[in-house]
Parts: sequence; C-alpha cells; structure tokens
Amino acid sequence: MSVPCSKSLVGLALASVLATGCEPPPVVPTADQRQNQKLARIDGQVVVQSRARGNAIVLLYDAERPPPPQGAGRPVSFTVIPAQQLFGPAEPGSSGPFTAPFSFSLVAPGRYLLRGFIDADTCLAVASPCHGPDFIPWYSITGEPNAGDVGGAAVDPITRVPRVVEVAVGPDGVPQAATGVSVSFSDSNTVPERPAFRVEGGTSFNPTSGPKRLDLWPLQVNEGVVSIHAHTPTMLVRYVDDNADGVPDDADGNGQPELWPRVLVRKLADGEGLSAAQKLADENDLDRDGLLDAVGTDYPRADGTSDGLPDQVVLAATLAPDPALMDALRNPDGTPRMYPVPVSSLGVLVLPQALDVRNPLKREALKSVPSGRYAITLVQFTGQTWRVPNELSPTLALEDGLPPVESQSFVLEVP
Repeated sequence: MSVPCSKSLVGLALASVLATGCEPPPVVPTADQRQNQKLARIDGQVVVQSRARGNAIVLLYDAERPPPPQGAGRPVSFTVIPAQQLFGPAEPGSSGPFTAPFSFSLVAPGRYLLRGFIDADTCLAVASPCHGPDFIPWYSITGEPNAGDVGGAAVDPITRVPRVVEVAVGPDGVPQAATGVSVSFSDSNTVPERPAFRVEGGTSFNPTSGPKRLDLWPLQVNEGVVSIHAHTPTMLVRYVDDNADGVPDDADGNGQPELWPRVLVRKLADGEGLSAAQKLADENDLDRDGLLDAVGTDYPRADGTSDGLPDQVVLAATLAPDPALMDALRNPDGTPRMYPVPVSSLGVLVLPQALDVRNPLKREALKSVPSGRYAITLVQFTGQTWRVPNELSPTLALEDGLPPVESQSFVLEVP
C-alpha cells in the first residue's frame, strides 16, 4: 500500500513544480530609470526637389539646444533614408519631387527641431574633382554637410521658419506620437564648402602681451572620405543681418559690423591620463555630449566670486577688420555687399579676456585667463563648422583610417 501513496506524493510534488513553473514571475518596477521611461515616435515624409543624388540624412535636435548657427546643440538622434529608396530609378538631372518615409522611435516627451541634408554623390554630376557620399557621424570632420550637399528642415509651410515638433504627454500620461511631419529639401539650399582651415601664427598666447593675431587659411584635403576645398581654396565671409533689414548688424554697439563666420576659442580638457580622443574634448565635457558635466572646474569671476558650477570657458575673439577684407565687403559705391564674398584668408584676433558662457544669455567675465589648451572653431552662416584640433590630427587619424594632416593638431596654449 505504501508504493501507491509514494507515487501519489511524487505526482503531487511534480504537479506543484510544473504549476509553479507556468506561473508568470512577479513584475516589479526597476531602479533603472531608462527602463521606466514612456516614449513615443516622430515620423513623416522627406520631400526632395533637387537634382542631387545621395542618402537623405535627417537629424533630430532638442529645440532648447538648436544647432549652429542659432546655437551649439548636437543631434540627439539621426536617421538615414537610402538614396535608392528615395530616388529609385529617376532619370539623372530630374528634380522630382521625390518622397520617402522616415521615423524616429523611442523619442522622449519634449520639443524638437528636425534638420537634414542630402549627402550628395557629386561624382554622378561628372564634377571634377568630386566626392561621393561622405557622412560619417562619428567624426566632427565628416558629420556635417559638405560642398554640393542639399540642406533641408521641417519648416512651417507658410512662414518657412523652422517648425518645432512636440511630443506631448496625453491625459493618460502616455506620450503621443508626432506624425505627418514633412522635412523639405531644395536645390536653393545647396551648401558651400565647410569653413575648414589651417592656422598660422604660433601656438603660444601670453595674455599679458595683449591680443594675439592668427591667420586662417583654407584647408585642402582630398583623400579617402575627406574632400575639403577640392575646387577653389577660398573662404566665405558675409555681414551678419539677423533681422534681414539689409543693413549689417552691430549687436554689441561697438561700431564694428558683425561678420560671418564667427570665431569661438574654447578651453580644452587637460589632465593626466587623457587619451588622444579625450584631448579633443572641451573642458568640463569629457563625454563630448555637448552638455557640461555635473562636476568640473570652476574659475573665479572678475569680482572674485564663484558659483560653484563647472565653467564653459571661452576667450573673446573676432575676425580682424583688415583693409582687404573690408574692401571685399563693399560695393563700388561704398555700400555694403550683403551676400557672401570669397576671400583667400581670414585674420583672427584673440583677446586677453576669458568668459564663462555656461549661460549664453549671461556671460560672466573671469578674473584671469585660465592656463591650458584652447580649440579654435569657425561657425558659418550656413550652420557649417570647422574646429582645430580634430580627428585629422596624426595621432588620431592613423588609428581611425583618416588621412593625417599635421596642421589639424593645432592648439592655442596659454602658459
């Protein structure tokens, strides 16, 4: 009699195990905030009216941190629409319109800007010299539109100003998808060469000796994935006219009209143990995400106070108003030329004045110019930028498969 009882107990135990194994495990909230996020999407169509051919690149920006030239924001995401999907078997030289869908998934609630460009294969137009699609998002030197690319954006269909796309939260607390967004591209927005440059003038800057002059010359590189100034080695300069009244702006009221490109001289990260890549990072932004780190260096202000927050240190700098430059910006009758003018080089004056621009609307003068290394960036009216040092520095270029260019390792050093 004991045998059946034993079998019965074994069967009951096995059934219990099986029943337990089939029950769903308990689900509890995770401590990982990223897994607790409620996300949505942004999708729509790219609409292209252009003879250019190439992949369409659509970039997503936080509206509070717009890209150059309005701000210094970096994309929070990007997507690529392949040329074959967008243009199909279209005849060369036809301008469309061409359309294709795009989508950004896993988008957090917020307000966004969408910009983009056609990463043109200029060799299809039998241009010589030419370049193929050259967008590589991982490097600053290949992550922006280049000569022949066609710019685009999500804009208001009536005013043509950039449209802010909102991912709102619904009454149930769930983010709502933003759909039906159009990103338009047109040949009228074909971009020029990036403001790539090399520097002459020495690397040392002693603030006690007054302003330092640097001369910037067009950088020419046509090797591998890098094609810069392959045609004519010139740089574009133009009066700033943000209010579009046909008169050069003088926002700071110093009697000197403002010019494009703008010059930024920003302090780089310093310290022992930094890798070659980390030495390209801005001070207090070691992860290079464009946002100041939570903890970092804070310098005394001109009045001796300190806010205890990491600083974003820049040196005051401007284009030198050389006679040849100002003559190029004047019509024969002496009136200002309000369109871009090519020049062979640009002079830059770096002033012995350091600022904390953590809050761009409230720049704080610092007590002295912090010692260390500084990068130089040009920001063009098109939003295109170039900065030295960059990934073409020989110590980085070889390991990344890029052409090494010694001039691109330039840094300004303050003792």
